[in-house]
Amino acid sequence: MSKVKWPSRVPELTLSYDSAQARARGRQDGYRRGYDEGYLRGRADVIASRPPESVPFRQIRVLYIASGKGYPYSPLDEAISSTLRTMVAEVVIIEPGQITVEAVLQAAPDLVLALDGMFVNNEMMDIIRQLGIRTAVWLTDDPYYTDMTTENVKHYDYIFTLESNCVPFYQQLGCTHVYHLPFAAHTEYYRPSRNISPLRRDVSFIGSAYWNRIGFFDPIIDRLMQHNTVFNGIWWDRLPQYTAYQDRIELNKWMGPAETAEAYNGSKIVINLHRSHEDDTVNNNAIKIPAASPNPRTFEIAACATLQLSDSRSDLAKFYTPGVEIETYSSPEELLYKIEYYLAHEEERRQIALNALERTFRDHTYGKRLNEMLTIIYP
Repeated sequence: MSKVKWPSRVPELTLSYDSAQARARGRQDGYRRGYDEGYLRGRADVIASRPPESVPFRQIRVLYIASGKGYPYSPLDEAISSTLRTMVAEVVIIEPGQITVEAVLQAAPDLVLALDGMFVNNEMMDIIRQLGIRTAVWLTDDPYYTDMTTENVKHYDYIFTLESNCVPFYQQLGCTHVYHLPFAAHTEYYRPSRNISPLRRDVSFIGSAYWNRIGFFDPIIDRLMQHNTVFNGIWWDRLPQYTAYQDRIELNKWMGPAETAEAYNGSKIVINLHRSHEDDTVNNNAIKIPAASPNPRTFEIAACATLQLSDSRSDLAKFYTPGVEIETYSSPEELLYKIEYYLAHEEERRQIALNALERTFRDHTYGKRLNEMLTIIYP
């Protein structure tokens, strides 16, 4: 009698067992990611919900001269003017081309504050000063356009610049009251989201493709794009590998503060790479004043409770402690190493992001900056 050969069930059982294991691992990974994200959002919400430190309210009238440049300067105009309204008795906003003696007399300001001042008539500023009204300008692009600001600054009582290296430069021109005052985070827009962003990126970079950025990213773009990485900004079709990654490069798309903040919130890591002070294709900085101070993006990224990797600048440690509230890099290879490290070390990434958020909401808001400015003008 022949022996019955029963069909084997082992492969099917093995497959079923492996599938069950994969599903279990998927659930565990999902729970862990959900916990990590929920913990970050919960902690960040507590920090961002704390009432801000009160600043003095001043019974003064401010005539605010907007930049007149549109985007991307208009969000700065909004941040400054809306914050000022909470700090002084009245704010009157005017465009550069609308400044006349009649308009100034009607506004009757105690202070005329101009953002950038590039389109402001310098002779009109002299007339305003002769009327006994204090004047100030907050420069937006130092040191990149100092060839053009050289003449303008002489027509204001107070000069505030976001670049510390420009303070001695303007003082040498004969300006008496020159102060380093960087921009900040407008926390109405730049703040941690309570909900998980639908973007879900590993790495983001938002900014124009200046040639120094092309030269920096070109050697590492293939490895960088192995992660879920998205670039946004003008001129990125300069990148030699642009066509290979154009599905993850949002070319020539100007993003407002709300959309930019959403991208920061949806990214595990945001890269900050400052522009070069030596790029003659876009700069007007003939004497090549070097840049030492952080750009406004530094504070905006930090305000979204996202880990920021920034190129090293000598002033940076005055605002954030490297390794504690921000991470820095000095080469493409170091940037890649730290990206891969922090993508694999969630708790460390999360803690630095939360530390940066706390420091920003405490020290780097427009309320803090404008109070510093007004304290200088009205000691």
